[in-house]
Amino acid sequence: MSSRSSRSSRSSRPSGDRTRAGGATAVRALGAAAAVAAAVAVPLGLFAAPADAVQGEAQRLMYVHVPAVLTAYAAFAVMLAANVLYLARRTERWDRLGRAAAELGAGLTALTIALGMLWARPVWGVWWTWDPRLVSTAAMLLLALGCLAVRAWPGEAGAPARRAALAGPAVAAAMPVVHFSVLWWRTLHQPPSLLKPSGAVPVDPPMLVALLAGVAAFLLAGAWVVARRYRALGTAPANPARPEVVEREPLRAAA
Repeated sequence: MSSRSSRSSRSSRPSGDRTRAGGATAVRALGAAAAVAAAVAVPLGLFAAPADAVQGEAQRLMYVHVPAVLTAYAAFAVMLAANVLYLARRTERWDRLGRAAAELGAGLTALTIALGMLWARPVWGVWWTWDPRLVSTAAMLLLALGCLAVRAWPGEAGAPARRAALAGPAVAAAMPVVHFSVLWWRTLHQPPSLLKPSGAVPVDPPMLVALLAGVAAFLLAGAWVVARRYRALGTAPANPARPEVVEREPLRAAA
């Protein structure tokens, strides 16, 4: 009798609750996979891969720097797809996905610039130089921040999402400029370690394994962050009420 009642209670549970529960389980599984991948990538980058013959230990920043920018590219690609789908269907979930991906892409682009500056100081002798790769990456970050900032402009319902969707392609258009800037112009920056037009990967096998492990860890962690942010945006109120200002009467002096 008890088993029948438990089965009936499960079957009578609303489908929305079951979907949310399944989504939470998937997010937890994604987070666990990201943690495992990071646990593998960290020792590979720190200990298994040898130090670079020219750059020394500073080269190990590549195992974070390159995965960060590639994950930023992936986030902006997801953002662009979500923007196009939102403009075509005007469905709120695509706006949430585009916003979550844009936030991750902007954060990882800022991390990429910071790591590049840490690498440039011992290798180039400067924190910053007006190199085409650095300038184009900074421009991509500003475009991503602008894509997020247009959401705060006043307007009718749906206007913030529409503005963000229209601004998103500008960020995506900056990605090939950033990636191929080291091939199109003379630059201090080294050529791409991955995603080269020729297909060749000029990285020794132990370094390549550590680099690919870092890319896998960053992609999984990025997907986990986007999934969590997507769910959080779905539960947040669309127009949070502002706290009302209560006017208080001036205190009267005691007689």
